[in-house]
Amino acid sequence: MQLLKLFKRGTSDEPVEMGPLYPAVRDVMNDVQAYARSHGGNIDLLGVSESGEVRIRLRGTCKGCPMSSITIRLGIEERLKTLVPGVRKVIQVDH
Repeated sequence: MQLLKLFKRGTSDEPVEMGPLYPAVRDVMNDVQAYARSHGGNIDLLGVSESGEVRIRLRGTCKGCPMSSITIRLGIEERLKTLVPGVRKVIQVDH
């Protein structure tokens, strides 16, 4: 039973890190989510570290899209850096 709990915890959609920037990043991500959903995709906010690293996971049509790296760098990352001072980078996690 304990092993099942550990496995489930590792696949949870709950954010792993919720540093001081998390609330502001979450609010900006709501706008980004609307864009992703309009294209049949979804972006999960997995966490925000104390040092300003934002972890996301792409799902739906966003996952595996050839333009996803450009969307992350020039879209999501630039928007977050502009609207949430302290965000340093966005990291895509594939789990």
